[in-house]
Amino acid sequence: MNATPATAQSSQPDATTSLVISYLSLRKCIGVIGISLPLVLSLGGLLVDGPGLRSSISSYYYSGMGNVFVGSMCAIGIFLMSYRGYGNDHIASLLAGAFAVGIALCPMGDSATPTAHERLIGNLHYAFAALLFLMLAYFCLRLFTKTDPTKPPTRRKLQRNVVYRICGAIILLSIAFVAAISPLPAGASIWKFNPVFWMEALAIVAFGISWLVKGEAILKDHEV
Repeated sequence: MNATPATAQSSQPDATTSLVISYLSLRKCIGVIGISLPLVLSLGGLLVDGPGLRSSISSYYYSGMGNVFVGSMCAIGIFLMSYRGYGNDHIASLLAGAFAVGIALCPMGDSATPTAHERLIGNLHYAFAALLFLMLAYFCLRLFTKTDPTKPPTRRKLQRNVVYRICGAIILLSIAFVAAISPLPAGASIWKFNPVFWMEALAIVAFGISWLVKGEAILKDHEV
C-alpha cells in the first residue's frame, strides 16, 4: 500500500535538523584534530625520528611528521572556513581558517643563516600563528559565550560558558608566556624544557576542548 504524502514527507529528514547535526559534527572534527595534534606529532616524531621533542609544534614541519603537521593545519583551516555560526561569526572563522592555512604554507625558519626570502616566510609564519591563537581566544571568550537574548541560558549553557572562558584564558596566557620568554638568549636554561612546545600544545588542546564543548560532545543540554 502506498504511503500517503503526509507519511512520505514525515519520513524525510528535517533540513534544519540535518544542518544542525552537520554543524555539530564540524565542531567536533575541529575539536578532535586540535586535541590530538600535539600528541600525534610528539608520539609520531618519537617513532619516526627517535627520542626527543621538537622545540615547538611548528618545528615538526621539518621532521618526519611534516606532512601530518601541514595536513592537520590545512584541515583545521578548511573546517574553520566552512563554519558559519551565527551573525558575523563567519568573518572570524574565515580569518582563523586563513591564518591556519597560512601557518601550513609558510613554515618557520630552520636555518642559522636564513636568506631574505626565508626570513620573510618565517616572519609570516609567526604572524599567522599569533593571529590564529588570538582568533581562537576570541572564539572562546566572545563568540562561544553568546546567549539567545530571547530566553534565559540553561544551566548547561552557563557551565559551557565557564569552560569557554577558561579555554580562552589558557590560550591567551600561553601565547603571552611564549612572547615573554622569546627575548631570552639561546643558551638560557629554560629552553632545554621545550617551553614553546608545551605552551603551544596547551593552547591547542584548550582550543580543541572548546570546540568539542561547542559541538555538544561535552556538557550537552538535557533533552526536554
